Amino acid sequence: MLPDQLPETDLTRHRRLREQGSRDRADLEAILDAGFVCHLGVVVEGRPIVVPTVYGRHERQLYVHGSVASRSLAGGVPVCVTVTHVDGLVLARSVFEHGVNYRSAMIHGEARKVTDPEEKLAGLRRLTEHATPGQWSYARQPSRKELAATTLLALRLDEASVKIRTGAPEDGDGPDAELGLWAGVLPLTSVWGAPVPDPALPPETPVPPHISRREGTRHG
Repeated sequence: MLPDQLPETDLTRHRRLREQGSRDRADLEAILDAGFVCHLGVVVEGRPIVVPTVYGRHERQLYVHGSVASRSLAGGVPVCVTVTHVDGLVLARSVFEHGVNYRSAMIHGEARKVTDPEEKLAGLRRLTEHATPGQWSYARQPSRKELAATTLLALRLDEASVKIRTGAPEDGDGPDAELGLWAGVLPLTSVWGAPVPDPALPPETPVPPHISRREGTRHG
């Protein structure tokens, strides 16, 4: 296996729509870097729980944030983390052929609870900078009490499944093409809007450049 490829395991093997699957590690990293919200799946007391939370990537490791009150973030247990971006609706001539253009990643592994204070602080910085570059240095950083009230998990990006779907409907060369119905893709794009100040801010407080320059830029 090439070093820039993801290993194929029982959990990551593409069994359906194999043509949409990718083993390219660069595709995995691009999907993770384009977002900042994931869904963390874990079994707690025999029942599955899926928790939405924020994350940050550092090289081949994913940091996932949570509160110490969250039962799902105990650490040392098998987890599954998913990240999905929807790029458009694929509207075909028949309902059966409808679909979604998307990019998705599913990561499997055993989450490690970060306890080393230096790594924890570095991981939280990576999490903050992943969502809003420049914010860690601008805002007040966590106190000891706040750090103690925060759980941070680390998950290696060693076992992951990636799928990507692009393009038009697939019934353009079939019998339904004779129906005379419109078919195509309805793109979906997320764009950052204008910053909305906290009403408690003094009117003269400026928007920092690292936030204002994101207005009108694409997310995802």
